[in-house]
Amino acid sequence: MRRLLVPAAAALALTTAMPAHAAEAVITYKSLAPDAALTLAKAALDRCRKDGYQVAVVVLDRFGAPLVELRDRFAPVATLDIANGKAWTAVTFTRSTAEFVQAMKDGSIGSGLADLPKVTPLVGGLMIQSAGSLVGGVGVSGAPGGDKDEACAKAGIASIQDALDF
Repeated sequence: MRRLLVPAAAALALTTAMPAHAAEAVITYKSLAPDAALTLAKAALDRCRKDGYQVAVVVLDRFGAPLVELRDRFAPVATLDIANGKAWTAVTFTRSTAEFVQAMKDGSIGSGLADLPKVTPLVGGLMIQSAGSLVGGVGVSGAPGGDKDEACAKAGIASIQDALDF
């Protein structure tokens, strides 16, 4: 009987200690809902249309996986890949692509990063944040200049900002 109690007591001690260790092994994070991503993408596309530009808009989740891809009918097919790369660069380096390009120019990050797969050092990619947490990225491509792409991306984020703030 005593031989059974010792292993049982050890197992009980181990299982009661596990929740503390398990809690350290689990991470909770915010995630951008697909409906919010679609609203954002549509708003960005609408802003560019209003300004007379045919573009592609890509919204990625916090890990760089696509949630939404929209391409206006006359936007070149390559704009999808470029928009995806801009969004991926913003998510991966946790900064707008404008900031990324500037950091490469001033030497605070290595210019060799631009040669890595998927990195797209062109203005028009932004992080999407909710209460300080990264939840995704948006990239826009096709307007005549990255600043115009970025303006459309900002309009998209603004369209869901109230939801992001909660």
